Amino acid sequence: MDYVMQLVTAFLGSLGFALLFHVRREKLLLASLGGLLAWGVYLLMGYFSVLDAPRYFAAAVVLTVYGEIMARLARCPATLFIVTAAIPLIPGGSLYQTMSYFMAQDNAAAAAQGFYTLVLAVSLAVGMLFPTSIFHLLRQLRHYRAGQIKHRHS
Repeated sequence: MDYVMQLVTAFLGSLGFALLFHVRREKLLLASLGGLLAWGVYLLMGYFSVLDAPRYFAAAVVLTVYGEIMARLARCPATLFIVTAAIPLIPGGSLYQTMSYFMAQDNAAAAAQGFYTLVLAVSLAVGMLFPTSIFHLLRQLRHYRAGQIKHRHS
């Protein structure tokens, strides 16, 4: 039941963010489902790794692929789906804990927690960068090949 509640709140968090940034009504559900999917992958990866960084990376890869595919189907920028789906993965709790240690002047704990927060953020960023780069290369290859075929027939 705890997982169901987490998935529902991931969906609602993504939905709230999408509403805040005026995502069009016809794309709200698809954008919000991306957040549910991302958090679901994060939870599922917990069966394979106790470390958060690989879980964040895997969830970011899946949400980016989802965003790229939905962008093609909905004919809109992938950023709309990727950013909305990433909301549940933002390491806000870890950042809060870092600031809490810093304000309590526990510099060692603040540094350790800050490094952990940075690792999560980098895992998220690299997880998004990897599939985005592959999709970009595939698009470039398709345009290159289309140009060669067109040039050959002229």
